[in-house]
Amino acid sequence: MLKRTFLGTLFAISTLAPLSFAHAQNTPEQIEGVKRISAEEALKLQQSGAVLVDTRVATEFAERTIKGAQHILYRERSAKAADFDASQDQFDLGKLPTDKSAAVVMFCNSGTCWRSYKAAVVTHRAGYKNVYWLRGGMPEWVAKGLPTQ
Repeated sequence: MLKRTFLGTLFAISTLAPLSFAHAQNTPEQIEGVKRISAEEALKLQQSGAVLVDTRVATEFAERTIKGAQHILYRERSAKAADFDASQDQFDLGKLPTDKSAAVVMFCNSGTCWRSYKAAVVTHRAGYKNVYWLRGGMPEWVAKGLPTQ
């Protein structure tokens, strides 16, 4: 009986674990109240005065970032899920423009990086009206040959 229970549990874990892992890998395609944009659109917004926010860790920011981007780390401790608990995370909204109608673009490493997704959600919830999300992040920006520093 114990052997059958163990094998059943092992089967359930091996069958369900890849599904939950795959689910946790990619961010949702859209964020309600936030506009998902391409690298080219982010560049145009930046040229019009938008603040581009790199939410990655300091070493990634120092290695390479979008030219002119501001670094505001999104320190995540919450689950990599659309219904994450933002109270478990840290993001310094005080580093964003005080004008909540200012355009703000969040980015990180791509659709598998949750930092920019969460930062965009938190920023929108804080009352910012023009929040944009560069879901393709640095990989898309670099692939398009856009300016980095």
